[in-house]
Amino acid sequence: MNKQIDLSQLPTSILGKSTPEPLLFSFDRKSSAHAGSGAIPIKPNEFKPRFSSALSETVNISKNRCLYVHIPFCRVRCTYCNFFQHASSKQLVEDYFEALMIELEWKAKQPWTQAAPFHAVYIGGGTPTDLTATQIERLGKRIQQLFPLTTDCEMTLEGRINRFDDEMFDKSLEGGFNRFSFGVQSFNTKVRRAAKRLDDKEYVLNRIQELSHSDQAPIVVDLLYGLPFQTNEIWQQDLEDFLETGAHGVDLYQLIEMGGTPMKGLIEKGKLPEPASTEEKAYMYKYGVDFMNEHHLNRLSVNHWARDNRERSIYNSLAKTTAEVLPVGCGAGGNVGGVGIMQHRTLDGYIDSIKAGEMPIAMMTQSAASSDLYSMIKAGFDRGVLSRRLLLQHAPQDLFSYLMPLFLHWQKNGLVKVSNDYLSLTLAGEFWAVTLAQGVISALANVNVRAA
Repeated sequence: MNKQIDLSQLPTSILGKSTPEPLLFSFDRKSSAHAGSGAIPIKPNEFKPRFSSALSETVNISKNRCLYVHIPFCRVRCTYCNFFQHASSKQLVEDYFEALMIELEWKAKQPWTQAAPFHAVYIGGGTPTDLTATQIERLGKRIQQLFPLTTDCEMTLEGRINRFDDEMFDKSLEGGFNRFSFGVQSFNTKVRRAAKRLDDKEYVLNRIQELSHSDQAPIVVDLLYGLPFQTNEIWQQDLEDFLETGAHGVDLYQLIEMGGTPMKGLIEKGKLPEPASTEEKAYMYKYGVDFMNEHHLNRLSVNHWARDNRERSIYNSLAKTTAEVLPVGCGAGGNVGGVGIMQHRTLDGYIDSIKAGEMPIAMMTQSAASSDLYSMIKAGFDRGVLSRRLLLQHAPQDLFSYLMPLFLHWQKNGLVKVSNDYLSLTLAGEFWAVTLAQGVISALANVNVRAA
């Protein structure tokens, strides 16, 4: 390994562009919501022995562990969503739920599972609140009965505000859920209708307000910026509306236009206006950051803020580092014992596997030798700070010094600030955080980086 990286060997996609306005023009566009890291596919005939081996381990396990349960149903497909799997129907949900309970029991009995407590549980989707109130309560209680959990384990239920009535809230609390994350995206009725979100502004605003003021558990809302019809004025009002609800936390995500979404088709047919450009989204992001600073919210990552310390966002923080995540359910993904797991995305494939007494694995990968290092890099950029000390924990080489030419290049371009042993992101760097993280990972991919 050379003492320092050779910038002449790096493409513009990593180096970025020198521009008077780095927030707007450092890179062409953000094309992914997450940075990737190389993993090697495992052959299907090895799925069972490899996973069984991982779940038999009780010694060499991560000190941070999470449980992810996937509910693959949605009543309506949002126009921007590329993850829609199944429309909700009562019988289909009931059949799936019973299969899910069986899988939970299987995985809870494994030696790996019982070897240490879980710090966070996340019920995601899809739309988990498309389950009945009774099913949600049963799911939460069963997880608590079967799995070792830390005394302060964060149990998050994700969902829509639509049909999330008092009975569902009360039964969720009875089930042990102590954090709720709602995909609001925008409070504006016109923007919501164009995105196929259910309910108008007044209902969503009032319901979030009621739940937040109940003080039963942290309420978190997701807001998207860059949606069709979402002008700067509407975005600014979305932020004011969030503040008015009293919700305990908020995520600000930019719209990533992905192929295959209904939105893309509607735009091509002229039925929806073009969403915001990258430059327009950059301004919206800046306004969001300034707004949160103005109102003194606590920043937990480059796109997540907490009103007070009740909102901790434990799952999101751990899942972005070296935590092991046990996946349960159709379409769930995770990683255990150095292998990545993606479960069957079709209901038939999932339920048939459960009925046959088999783990419902559709794809498995061997994590890259430097996967922990890459995870730490992604986590650092997500927090807005990368430190030499953390890099040294995962590689014996001084990668901070090795990457210094790239860091100084980015500093010259207005994306980062280098001070002593820390790389801090500027506002522009925060907007392009995923691109920068991917740039570091790609720059290291062709270098002989040994794991610590």
